[in-house]
Amino acid sequence: MVNELATELFLKSAAHASQLGCRVESVADAQILDAGVNTRGSLQAGRLLAELCMGGLAEISLLTANPDVHVSNHLVQVQTDHAVMACLGCQYAGWPVSSDDYFAMGSGPMRLYRGREETLIQLNLNESGSGAVVGVLESESLPTASAIELIANQCGVSPTDLHIAVAPSTCIAGSYQVVARSIETAMHKLHELKFDVTKIVSATGTAPLPPPARTGDTVNGIGRTNDAMLYGASVTFWMDASDEEITRVAPEVPSCSSRDYGRPFAEIFKDYEYDFYKVDPLLFSPAVVTIHSLQSGHTWKHGKIATDTLRQSFISQ
Repeated sequence: MVNELATELFLKSAAHASQLGCRVESVADAQILDAGVNTRGSLQAGRLLAELCMGGLAEISLLTANPDVHVSNHLVQVQTDHAVMACLGCQYAGWPVSSDDYFAMGSGPMRLYRGREETLIQLNLNESGSGAVVGVLESESLPTASAIELIANQCGVSPTDLHIAVAPSTCIAGSYQVVARSIETAMHKLHELKFDVTKIVSATGTAPLPPPARTGDTVNGIGRTNDAMLYGASVTFWMDASDEEITRVAPEVPSCSSRDYGRPFAEIFKDYEYDFYKVDPLLFSPAVVTIHSLQSGHTWKHGKIATDTLRQSFISQ
């Protein structure tokens, strides 16, 4: 069970929270790991959040980047042999957690217990039981009691079974976990293109770790992490699929296939009055995608790293 694996990781990390620059809180009997709301967080905390988001089904690390290409000194690398479950079953931020006094984007294996999202239903991804569940919230504040009650009710568990990590996109840990979504964005794009994602055997991805926006500057925080993906991420898939299946979708997977491609995301976001749902959904994908067919041995590569756009986004004027 994925939640069981993630719970073990959560509890082990919570026992050493101070070493991660984090703090353990209790809200309405749920255990909360503050990784950047009222704490400084850390790079290690960011890796933990990313691992929790993916249900412990991926290896995540920080690599040295070429700053002349990525306008960053570091890349977040992700590797998984369980791409469908790790990325679409767990990591995808498909749960807008909204109560009377709280809002956050929810991800992690707790979504499997809730099981209401269309993507989860289509792919038959779910878990159930009476055990602990783990989730990650992207928010500037810790969840309220009403939010904990909502999450517990929709997952069908007691609040005491909830283990929730929280961080905003403007902090070190929050930006790290968002940038670790390179494979997930490509997976989601493939699914939207009606490709059978269960044919993906293994995947790797890298994306530049952007400089954090100043505290409270959510728009630039969202902008920089999205730009890291749209203009700086590279993903490679190994697929048990035919040449015909891959050829149909490969050119459409990179972000450059979108009508909104080409400007820093903060500018695009502003033009759409800060409404994610007005942005072309085909934009949310990596800059470069490489696909290897295990059936034919052929390879497809589409997209490009947009260094100039990354520079506009990452470097303060």
